[in-house]
Amino acid sequence: MEHHSSDGRQAFNCAMSGLWRFTPQEFHFGDFTLDESRYRLQRGERLLRLEKRPMELLILLVQRRGELVSRQEIAGCLWGKDVFLDVDHSINTAVRKVRAALRDDPDKPRFVETVVGKGYRFAAPVICSNGDSYQQAPPLPSAVQVVSGPAVPGTEKRAVSVRLPVVLVGAGVFVLLIAGLVLYGGGGHKLTMQPAIKSLAVLPLKNLSGDPSQEYFADGITESVIGRLSTIRGLRVISRTSVMRFKETRMSAPEIAKALNVDALVEGSVIRQGNSVRIYAQLIRGATDDHFWSEAYDRELGDALALESEVAQSIAHRVDVTVNGDERTRLIAARPVSPEVYESYLKGRYAEGNNRADVEKSIAYFEEAIRKDPTFAPAYVGLAEAYDTLGTIFVGAPPGEVRPKEISAARKALELDPGLAEAHVLLADMQQKQWQWTAAEAEYRQALKLSPNSSAAHHGLAHWLLCQGRTEEALSWARRARELDPLGDSSVEIGWILFQSHRYEEALHEYRSVLAVQPDAMDARWKLGFVLVANGQPEQAIPELEKVVSDSNRSAGAIAILIRAYAHAGRRPDALRLLQEMKNRKETGYVPAGAFVNAYLGLDDKEQSFAWLEKAYQEQSNILQYLKVHPFFDPLRDDPRFAGLVRRVGLN
Repeated sequence: MEHHSSDGRQAFNCAMSGLWRFTPQEFHFGDFTLDESRYRLQRGERLLRLEKRPMELLILLVQRRGELVSRQEIAGCLWGKDVFLDVDHSINTAVRKVRAALRDDPDKPRFVETVVGKGYRFAAPVICSNGDSYQQAPPLPSAVQVVSGPAVPGTEKRAVSVRLPVVLVGAGVFVLLIAGLVLYGGGGHKLTMQPAIKSLAVLPLKNLSGDPSQEYFADGITESVIGRLSTIRGLRVISRTSVMRFKETRMSAPEIAKALNVDALVEGSVIRQGNSVRIYAQLIRGATDDHFWSEAYDRELGDALALESEVAQSIAHRVDVTVNGDERTRLIAARPVSPEVYESYLKGRYAEGNNRADVEKSIAYFEEAIRKDPTFAPAYVGLAEAYDTLGTIFVGAPPGEVRPKEISAARKALELDPGLAEAHVLLADMQQKQWQWTAAEAEYRQALKLSPNSSAAHHGLAHWLLCQGRTEEALSWARRARELDPLGDSSVEIGWILFQSHRYEEALHEYRSVLAVQPDAMDARWKLGFVLVANGQPEQAIPELEKVVSDSNRSAGAIAILIRAYAHAGRRPDALRLLQEMKNRKETGYVPAGAFVNAYLGLDDKEQSFAWLEKAYQEQSNILQYLKVHPFFDPLRDDPRFAGLVRRVGLN
């Protein structure tokens, strides 16, 4: 243990500047012993290492136990008044190290309490080496205590000289309290209180590493903190897809808070230098732009998950939200991960683009992470999500090729960590596409239990309800998802449910609203084409769908709906030309059966529609999920073959 010269006694001299100075040099609290004179902290017989500044801070707080010690006092005592450094960060670091040594929980402190925006208080009972015992606050100095027995000559005058300033201080405090009641109470009214924080958005953490290629790292930390906070039922947390819209914004905090409809924002930054990481975070009240908390955190990259957990815990504590036992377990869960594994994982998460080449690039990163650490569950979640993207209509990989891989990855993730809500959602999506309806519902609801703020789980359950024909319930869940993801894909999903409910004008409103602010939202434009055709407006649908066909590299799913638009607009030759293009492509590669179903339905060819529906059944095409509700199937509903198909899919 280090020993220090007279400059290391600043904290003690500072403590003596108050009204008392404790003569005992050894303090006992809990199962700890703090020896002031020897600069030593022990737990039982075990000597604990504590650096100079944290040791001085602990001694200061113990000496002033029961008192609020302001951050300004701590800065002056430990570093002096004229120091030129980031004192706020240094104090935060010292407090964190003291808590780590004492194994103190900042959310439920036994020893060091935080008084938000003010300072700290040592709250535990302390026994000094002379046997005196103190509880929450130290006793008054002996000079002002009432004593029995004869006075010692010469002491009365000294007692009065000390008593007078103490009385004056007490009177001053009383006057301040009364003034506060008058100023804030407003003539008998209750004190003005800050409104409770019930909703929160974590804005993208800024990459201050000086290396633009590290942007993915800052985004990954942001997403992880959001994910941890999303496990808290009592706090509405905005999803990543919405907050990323503000990555380079110049909007003020109140403007962003209003756009996202939240009470508070988290802003901050990430600095990575080699294997060292620093995160700085601050909380801001949305309505007032009041910055009411800030903290800096330093860890090695191998402790990245613990670092993300610590940030999320601090935020939850500062907003004063109730966290139950299970939520707390998920909030603090962390394990070491090697820098190389975490690096590969984050690169997989943020590989740009959604064409097949980009998706396969992300798959390679996830597989690399898994090779390096087969027990790292998040890498399997990322792998499952990548395979899910690979199987979408725009990328168009065969279901038989990607679904088993997605299911395997999701199940492996849950085997390693059953608390991963994202893995439950992915597994549910696959079960639904394979018509395992009961199992899919159970997985969605488990995901919602684990992460009540998961917009993906809300969307998933809404989608499940839609397929069952329970459209009003589906809309309710989708609208809850929009509260969590107001600028993400929620409006696209709501529009899709409205379309399947034959509420075309409402669906058009949703899609046009999305495209007004996100003109490159290809999925919204594609589904707008569905609605326009169903609403008898094929001429308006054609330019929208032609753009989707071009932007999607002539995706078969987009071509199929354009065939329908051409046919309904009287441009049958154009429709047949596109149909032939799909047939030619099928001779050399995979074209989803669902694309041919939509094409032949658009051409009003019932027999070919049923032929391709049977092929869609064999490959478990996504389109068959919507047999009960999809408007394009309306011409087939009276045919017994269609009723039999509904029954085989399990939707009767």
